[in-house]
Order: sequence, then C-alpha cells, then structure tokens
Amino acid sequence: MAYRLAGLILGLGTTMTPAIPTAPAADHAVRIDHHSGPVDARYRGTVAIRHRQVGAVAPAGRPQTLRCRWSADLIVDRHATSAAGATMSRRLSRDDVATGQRPGWCGTQRAAIAQEVAARVEAMDRHLVAVAREDHDTLRAELDRLHGATRGG
Repeated sequence: MAYRLAGLILGLGTTMTPAIPTAPAADHAVRIDHHSGPVDARYRGTVAIRHRQVGAVAPAGRPQTLRCRWSADLIVDRHATSAAGATMSRRLSRDDVATGQRPGWCGTQRAAIAQEVAARVEAMDRHLVAVAREDHDTLRAELDRLHGATRGG
C-alpha cells in the first residue's frame, strides 16, 4: 500500500497550460505593389508562452526531476488597406520560435521564462519579418479575388 501511495505522489506528471499572451513582440509595416494600387500592410506580433510541467518531486536523498518545459509561439495579426480603402485582416502564427526548460514548478518560473523570452526580442523581430514575407503572396491573392469581384461586379 505504501508503495502504491508513493507511486501516486511521485509519479511522472505532465500538465500543459494554455498559451499566455505577453506584450507585443514587434510591429512591421510594408507597402506592397499590386496592379490595383499600393497596399499598406501592418503586421503586429504577440508572443504566447506555453508551459508544461514534467518530472516528479522526489523523496529526501533522491534527485528531483521536476522541471518546467516551455515554448513561445509568435502570433501575427495582419491588417492591410488597399488603395481603394478595402481592409483585409488575417491571423498567422509560427510555433516554437523559442523553447527551453527550467528546474522546478512552472508556477514559480513564469517571470524568469518571460524575461528569457523578452531577451530574445531580436529573434522575434526576424520571425515577424519572415512571417510577413511569407504572407505577401497570400495577400496578393486576396487582393486579386477582391479586385476581380469588384471589377466583375
């Protein structure tokens, strides 16, 4: 009975917390040429951090395996305005732009993890520009559909 109880208390547990948004990582603005006229597009990136508790608390004299694994996702909101005044919005994301782990409970490590992610802002800026670049063809296709719908009537 004592072994079963110890197994329940010390068992490897995993809990995943939902992504927690932090302050905006960056803004990126660009003007895209389109046959219907120039389009101003603004991309705003927000970082969301996911925490996952892994490992176990060990009895005295044994090594503890408890740690918090985390990953940061970049969520990008695109707002574009065409020359005709039409607006197009889209939400894009890039998962796992930063990952890591810290010893102990996730609840006590959240501030340190947020600081670690904030220290990687330059990398987030690069990811934001890459996501924006990848979106340009999609935005042009949306403009083509919009332009075709308004032109064709």
